[in-house]
Amino acid sequence: MARVTKDTIILDVLKLDAGTAPFFLNIGMHCLGCPSASGESIEQACAVHGVNCDELVDAINQYLETIGK
Repeated sequence: MARVTKDTIILDVLKLDAGTAPFFLNIGMHCLGCPSASGESIEQACAVHGVNCDELVDAINQYLETIGK
């Protein structure tokens, strides 16, 4: 089962499962296709958007666990 960390690059998260996109859209990251945004780590995106990185990582990993079953 795939898991992400705060250092995981956003593009790599999206490649794991496109269903992860709403997690980023919900924090205000609406430019997922632009090179700078997709090349950021989860931690960098959270810092820019004022979001708790650990909570986002946990939410994404919970989602990835549910699709892996």
